[in-house]
Amino acid sequence: MSQGTTPWGPTPAGPTPAGTTPESERDTEFQEHEKILSPDFLSVAQITDLLTEDVDGVQEKLRIFLNFKNLETCLKDAILLDYYVSGFLWARRMDFSVIQYSKFMTLLAMLLQNLKTLHMSLEDSIKWLGEVMAEIGPNHSRKSEEWNIFDVKQANAIIDYIKISLFQHYKLYEFMFYSAREEIVIGTEQVIEVVKPAGGPFPEPLEEGISCDIYSTFIEPPTTLDREMKNSK
Repeated sequence: MSQGTTPWGPTPAGPTPAGTTPESERDTEFQEHEKILSPDFLSVAQITDLLTEDVDGVQEKLRIFLNFKNLETCLKDAILLDYYVSGFLWARRMDFSVIQYSKFMTLLAMLLQNLKTLHMSLEDSIKWLGEVMAEIGPNHSRKSEEWNIFDVKQANAIIDYIKISLFQHYKLYEFMFYSAREEIVIGTEQVIEVVKPAGGPFPEPLEEGISCDIYSTFIEPPTTLDREMKNSK
């Protein structure tokens, strides 16, 4: 019996075709392994481009790559961009190779895709991550080192990072994808009066004006003596 693993979990076990050889079975297993976390979330050219940028450059390039156009008005896009930027910058501190960057960023993307499209629970996401890491991480039963994309230290670090970056805030990401958000507009209407110029040597009120009551409290009208002095000039 043979059993493979897909990004969505283990594939059902089925009979091994008659007449297969160890070499052909190994090729089939290698092809199944190649499907793990494919297609890549970012191309090799995009990753290479990002590696030349500083933090602001990474954010801007990822915004372009992911086609996020409304960051100032769309909170969801802003959150997703921050999720990927943080992941890429963390991977850079790990000094990953390009292929490791590719698989790690694809892993981040598929975890969100599982949540968004499959409504995968936190428990199922943790189980799925374990199955995938068993395929792309260290496995002593493998016959070829080329199948081990991450070593033990890197695999453990990835799991720890995903715990604090996604799993710890899983309910918030669920809310972002599933909860209907209504636009609430809170407004108030205020009437402002424009006051006529004073009769004394005071400057004219500002154009936006103030209430007549407030204005009359601080600006006293001309007295009889003021009017007589003005008329005598």
